[in-house]
Amino acid sequence: MPKSPRFQPNPGGARVVEVLAYPAVQLLDVTGPLQVLVCTNDYVRKTGGTPPYVLRVVAKGKRYVTTSAGLEISTAPLPCTKNPPDTLIVPGGPGVDAAAADAALVDWVRRRANRARRVASVCTGAFLLAAAGSLDQRRAVTHWSYCADLARRFPAVRVESDPIFVRDGSIWTSAGVTAGIDLALALIEEDLGRTVALAVARYLVVFIKRPGGQAQFSEALSLQFAGDEFGLLHAWISKNLSEDLSLSKLADHAGMSERSFSRRYAEATGITPARAVERLRVEAARQLLSESRLPVKRISQRCGFGSEETMRRSFLRVLSTTPNEYRARFHA
Repeated sequence: MPKSPRFQPNPGGARVVEVLAYPAVQLLDVTGPLQVLVCTNDYVRKTGGTPPYVLRVVAKGKRYVTTSAGLEISTAPLPCTKNPPDTLIVPGGPGVDAAAADAALVDWVRRRANRARRVASVCTGAFLLAAAGSLDQRRAVTHWSYCADLARRFPAVRVESDPIFVRDGSIWTSAGVTAGIDLALALIEEDLGRTVALAVARYLVVFIKRPGGQAQFSEALSLQFAGDEFGLLHAWISKNLSEDLSLSKLADHAGMSERSFSRRYAEATGITPARAVERLRVEAARQLLSESRLPVKRISQRCGFGSEETMRRSFLRVLSTTPNEYRARFHA
């Protein structure tokens, strides 16, 4: 691990972290956060402190659980709720629906979550927390492809589809699969400070905050799923954001009349060409806001907005925040 100032032992003692497992749990949902916490223990030990976490993988009535990847992981029995953990982590996976239908397991999650200092879910683990009532009237996120389903099945949950992770009080939820690593780093930063979290992130060769902000499914990628018909056009737009990207220019580049282009584009993507250009410009701008120290005015020009005010209006429309607020929140 990288060298850094000596870390003082945690005066409150080690924090017990329980990770719930069940048949067909997503392997990386379990091992991602666990590895981050293990590396944190190693870092603190090597810098002169006492490892801050005691880690346990627990499951209902099983010594081993077979994950969705086919690998077995060793587990301990579900602890009684009299001795709550510091943190309870609930992973997702193909087996989450069966887990959420297990009344005894859901009741254990509910009682455990009510007594733990902090509760977190990874990916579709949010469905199990929602089934336990732990997300009622709270903001939450899950894998981007399951957000609509979570909102439909649990209307009391205030589902947000964009963030990598969401914190609402003592409840943390994260987006799909690898987002559990981002979540664990955020928990470490809360517990031990940014210096430790940054050192662990550097050792794991990951960003403590993902470049481009917290979007888990970028506009550039989502537009690619419109099909191959406009794939080359989207690539060209992304490389020419500061140029004239009017409807006539786009139609000409696509080799269509303006009317035909507008109709076919809307059919393929569900949005107008103008909205697509705006979203791609916002995507590029927020990446520069989080990664660079360029002035907002320069970013607005480079991304084709023309002015700071135009970029501000686009950010409010697409992200419900201003460029300055976005940079303050997500700049490394």
